[in-house]
Amino acid sequence: MIVDAHHHFWDPAATDYPWLTDELAAIRRAFGPADLEPALRANGVDATVLVQTRSSLEETEEFLALADRTPFVRGVVGWVDLADPSVVDTIAALRGRPDGAYLVGIRHQAHDEQDPDWLVRDDVIRGIQAVGRAGLVYDLLVRSRELPAALAVAKRLPDVPFVIDHIAKPPIASAELEPWASRIAPFRELEHVACKISGMVTEADWSNWTPVDLQPYVDHILEVFGPDRLLFGSDWPVCLLAARYDQVLDAARKTLAHVGDADRAKILGGTAARVYGL
Repeated sequence: MIVDAHHHFWDPAATDYPWLTDELAAIRRAFGPADLEPALRANGVDATVLVQTRSSLEETEEFLALADRTPFVRGVVGWVDLADPSVVDTIAALRGRPDGAYLVGIRHQAHDEQDPDWLVRDDVIRGIQAVGRAGLVYDLLVRSRELPAALAVAKRLPDVPFVIDHIAKPPIASAELEPWASRIAPFRELEHVACKISGMVTEADWSNWTPVDLQPYVDHILEVFGPDRLLFGSDWPVCLLAARYDQVLDAARKTLAHVGDADRAKILGGTAARVYGL
């Protein structure tokens, strides 16, 4: 089984996406299930996790309804206001919907916050605790700048399952490993934290990347997390800025070519199914 643990849908004609700037004009159009399904079928992908794109409870509700009518979407990582004192009630209301079982995680675009320590604010920590107590995963959308705060909150909340998105977006285009490599290394000791092999092609040179450029980063997170804590994600349609869907999956397979078949199967599907309870 292959699980794409990270993709998006959006429609700029229906609402505003502040991060869809002119630099991203090539993907500033609607993307939905009918656009993704042929790529999944062609590449033998069995199931997916749909991930939030904006700080919107309405989007989370729309995604849950969409998952209920889209066979390949098996889980939704949505958004709630973590700092809201009523966050427990908000999560309960989402879970109580007829389609609420599709909610498997929560995410906030922490790397867009001005404060690099946003994740360790007391009100945010209380919100993340509520996520864990509801039986959900918290997705960490961070770069190297926010990794110290991500490490601190993960250490403080050992009962919350965490997933780091996009291997924390290292600067692959400039072939730099530090400080990213040193900052992500301590997660080795935190068994409740997993990491997505996703989002790499758009951190590389969009026009000239090859799997060789990605290899040092994949090797490092393999050493840190191991196959039991790594998940494949396409980051479609963001990935289309640099690669087709099949190229992203092929790059994952090539960078994992030295991994045994059983371990590679975990990364390409088994770990996502277990971590998100699909």
